[in-house]
Amino acid sequence: MEVNGKAIAVDIFGDGTPILMIHGLGGTSNVWCAQREALARNFRVICPDLEGSGRSPLLGHLSIDGFVTDMATLLETLNISSAHVAGYSLGTVICQHLAVKYPERVKSLVLLGPIAAPSERARNGLLERARNVRTNGLSAVADALIQTALSTTTRATNPGLVAFLRESVMRQSVEGYARTCEALAEAMPADVDRIQCPTLLITGDEDQTAPPQQSHLLAKAIARSEFILLSSVAHMTPLERSREVNEAMLKFYLNN
Repeated sequence: MEVNGKAIAVDIFGDGTPILMIHGLGGTSNVWCAQREALARNFRVICPDLEGSGRSPLLGHLSIDGFVTDMATLLETLNISSAHVAGYSLGTVICQHLAVKYPERVKSLVLLGPIAAPSERARNGLLERARNVRTNGLSAVADALIQTALSTTTRATNPGLVAFLRESVMRQSVEGYARTCEALAEAMPADVDRIQCPTLLITGDEDQTAPPQQSHLLAKAIARSEFILLSSVAHMTPLERSREVNEAMLKFYLNN
């Protein structure tokens, strides 16, 4: 679809109340495969690839503000006045800013592996990662992420998910991935005390990117929120424990 003068790849499944699902850094809409199968039985599930990720070409500078504007315009292009909005990792930052800037468009939020904004250490790490992939390609980054984004249990028992994560990162555009790293490194926290919609936050007890303590603090800052902590799960929340995530999301949406 054409969104703000750029081509954005969008998959749409099912019918009913719309749910917009926003992926994370180094990912595509396919990170939501397990959720969209469950949700599309009752809802219209909209899964875009952000600019510079997956099938959506990179046209210029990337930023959180740009991603937010693209998602709002995508809803407008689809003639959707408001939708449930779900995000994973980087996508949770976009979701929070979308809910603050366009509150009338956001019925609810689901935040998986939620991030308010990167710490100073994480910002420096993201900038170093961008330099690294431009110099050395994506394989080294993919292998490092397997160790940090997946729990010890997942790595030992689910080799298919290990392969999925590695392939997801290595299929990205090098420059698109690097600029997305830089966009996240520049992210500022949203004014979350202005978020009034129902919000569900889910993270794993082994998540190094969205540590449980920080995710719990974010949940406390959002007025109408609930928080779920999953055991033996790191940062690949949608896929490491997909059945529990699906059950929690369905229950949340059917009640909101």
